[in-house]
Amino acid sequence: MVDRSFRDAALAELYEALNPWGPGDDFYLDLVMSARAVLDAGCGTGRLLRRAREAGHTGRLTGLDPAAAMLVQARRATRDVEWVLGDLGTTWWEGRYDLVVMTGHAFQELLGDEELRRSLAAVRRALAPEGAFVFETRAPAARAWESWTPDVIHEFRGPEGDVVRVWHEAETPVHGDRVSFTETYDGPRWDEPQVCRSTVRFLDEAALDRFLDEAGLAVRRRFGDWERGPLTPACREIITVAGRA
Repeated sequence: MVDRSFRDAALAELYEALNPWGPGDDFYLDLVMSARAVLDAGCGTGRLLRRAREAGHTGRLTGLDPAAAMLVQARRATRDVEWVLGDLGTTWWEGRYDLVVMTGHAFQELLGDEELRRSLAAVRRALAPEGAFVFETRAPAARAWESWTPDVIHEFRGPEGDVVRVWHEAETPVHGDRVSFTETYDGPRWDEPQVCRSTVRFLDEAALDRFLDEAGLAVRRRFGDWERGPLTPACREIITVAGRA
């Protein structure tokens, strides 16, 4: 099921204000601009592909997302991109894309083993023979969820100029590789705080490699930061570049 923060229209329109463009977006934009045909799986509001088109990309750009409210934002911004409602388990592309990306930690929302296997199999089918699949996950060793506490509050202005406050709270203790948490929105646009519950999965390099190998995908490169630095135990991100084995 799609998390409420993505399927609720009022919350979807806040996504880009809450998540401003950053180094990770620059990293992916550089890759997109060098590929002729790109699939953004879990594209959200479509910001990455919109920016690529604005920057002069003339090839095929496809944004795929299971949340209709997010795609409403994407389509409002531009129709010069192919926006598809669905997920990797409900689509079938055969060798059409030079690049498939999953940004914004969307990969971590694939919670079950079978869901993950189906999604990776779909990625492999969608890739051209020399195509690349690029995604990032939070490194489990960095224990990012420990900073998801109510005292860490993010304030930003929504599209109408009103101040919105957002905070997260992880459900502890954490068992296994799945972490559930709440995301709470508060501000004058609501009579009471809006609470969304989500779960994400933290997989280490070894686990990622096993799933990729099962799907017929092989790691080409790994980075530990958006500047393409090496992956070390201190890194907070695991950035993977894979292709057909």
